[in-house]
Amino acid sequence: MKFKFGLLPRIVLAIVLGVLIGSFAPENMVRVFATFTSIFGNFLNFVVPLIILGFIAPGIAKLGKGSGKLLGVSTLVAYSSTVVAGVFAFVAAMIVLPGFMEGREISGLDDPENALAETFITLEMTPLFGVMAALILAFLLGIGMAATGSKTMISFFDEFQVIIEKTISVVIIPLLPFYIFGIFANMAYGGAVMEILSLFGIVFVLIIILHALMLLLQYSSAGALVKRNPFRMLKTMMPAYFTALGTQSSAATIPVTLRQARKTGADERIADFSVPLFATIHLSGSTITLVSCAIGVLFLTGQTPEFSSFLPFILMLGVTMIAAPGVPGGAVMAAIGLLQTMLGFDETMVALMIALYMAQDSFGTAANVTGDGALTNIVDRFTNGRKV
Repeated sequence: MKFKFGLLPRIVLAIVLGVLIGSFAPENMVRVFATFTSIFGNFLNFVVPLIILGFIAPGIAKLGKGSGKLLGVSTLVAYSSTVVAGVFAFVAAMIVLPGFMEGREISGLDDPENALAETFITLEMTPLFGVMAALILAFLLGIGMAATGSKTMISFFDEFQVIIEKTISVVIIPLLPFYIFGIFANMAYGGAVMEILSLFGIVFVLIIILHALMLLLQYSSAGALVKRNPFRMLKTMMPAYFTALGTQSSAATIPVTLRQARKTGADERIADFSVPLFATIHLSGSTITLVSCAIGVLFLTGQTPEFSSFLPFILMLGVTMIAAPGVPGGAVMAAIGLLQTMLGFDETMVALMIALYMAQDSFGTAANVTGDGALTNIVDRFTNGRKV
């Protein structure tokens, strides 16, 4: 049997090696790592607007196809769940994290050049257009394609999305461990690594607890509506949870999610429509992870997160992550632009965010697909008109 060294072990190894090597390596060696992370970070900034355009435009166009009421109710339920999860994560993180993060701020992170090793060269990669321009263009084209049913444009964007997904899965994801290694080596060189590692542990535990509480909320709501035992329904969906934990992909888990959602008692026709749709538009687990990690990084840099800033961020997350690809890390890749424009994340903060998110990506995906079973039953209740 061939052993597969997955992404999560590679990220953990990258963090460990980065801390060890960065603590003892000479400056010139750390500058080599810093140069790679700088070049890769610039490439990531170049690709982000293309990711937004490639994900959102075809995603919105495909939402225009479907059966009226069922599509509308499914989309509303999924979006509401995602937003509630984000607000829930914000409140919980603001209650829990300040006590743990007091005195652990790293002021140098808001100006990396003062605390970290310099690069040997700087390779500029100017994006073709900005993040907001990409969002506006994606909405404009997506809604236009849905309204006109333009087969040529939809076909083009389907192929464009495949190219972007390939870029993520073949270039960005394989290089991420090296990127994270370079960041942590540089952090260790600058003496900031212990605070970062402590943040990882605290946020990891918080996120797992929040995922569990969100699933209980989803299934309690579904159980109350359809008059079924929510704990039994949740137990039925556990095969989907563990499948997603291994694949790190909502799309790859669809067959298992669909089978288990039917077993919870949802109408087969409703499940056949809703489960594949939820795999692309329902991201409550990923939203909890993103919001919690973002708040942790802000505290680490000595900033105080404000709900007035995070609410628009959460509302946009629910849209921006639509049709995030079935590859590990799709959600955080789609969210990078929002982190930069709405929360003011710089390159180093984005790198920390990616490292934090990727280390917990499989748990967020598992929470997403498990929650799909509850949402399918809720949609069934409101669209199928069944007496309960």
